[in-house]
Amino acid sequence: MIPKKFFLTKGVGKHKEQLQSFELALRDAGIQHCNLVPVSSIIPPGCKLLPREKGRTMLKAGEITFVVLARNATNEPHRLLVSAIGLAFPSQRTQHGYISEHHTFGQTEEVAGEYVEDLAATMLATVMGVEFNPETAWREREQVFKSSGMIIKTTNVTQSATGDKNGLWTSTVAAAVFIP
Repeated sequence: MIPKKFFLTKGVGKHKEQLQSFELALRDAGIQHCNLVPVSSIIPPGCKLLPREKGRTMLKAGEITFVVLARNATNEPHRLLVSAIGLAFPSQRTQHGYISEHHTFGQTEEVAGEYVEDLAATMLATVMGVEFNPETAWREREQVFKSSGMIIKTTNVTQSATGDKNGLWTSTVAAAVFIP
């Protein structure tokens, strides 16, 4: 049971009930009709990243769907929240890559996106033996990782939102969705 394809998606929802705001975020992401099963952080060797819309058309209502899911929620007015998924792909398609998830408050999409890419790339770099200084900034390490020839691509999908001004629950999701 090794997936061959996956896609990235994100969404936001607001409602007076926390569960319903989560459901609306899943609807916005286009994965509300699946039974989501969280998995950890490995991109199987050779697994292909699809565009969101193509991946969504391959899902069927009610199917068991494996996801790496980042989710967050608040009912605090004006509070910034974010959910992010980061990917790191190895240059060799016979090796596995990494997925990281991150959810927090107060970070912008850009900051959270860079952070979660850094997490995924660092996990991959450590298993591949790429030497780097963990104290350097992400953009510097990114260049080291890519110039090593072992990591060819990093990316992220990030969803931020601001808590509803009237105190409705606001939820964010970001997901890597595996196609069965």
